[in-house]
Amino acid sequence: MRALLFLWVLFSLIAAAMAYLITFEEYRRHLPDRRRAISESVRTAAVTLLFFLMVGAVLSPFLARLAR
Repeated sequence: MRALLFLWVLFSLIAAAMAYLITFEEYRRHLPDRRRAISESVRTAAVTLLFFLMVGAVLSPFLARLAR
């Protein structure tokens, strides 16, 4: 169970980092203000991180039961 939670956190962090990079690259092209592009990208990364952590918290017990 602990390994499964570790993997959820690890992949959630990777997903948040990728969401930040993708969003920042797009906003950097379309927004003249770099600070706004960074803040929007951080917001997107935070939402992505929270989403995947919540999904992991909900699904981990079910997946642990299936793995037994």
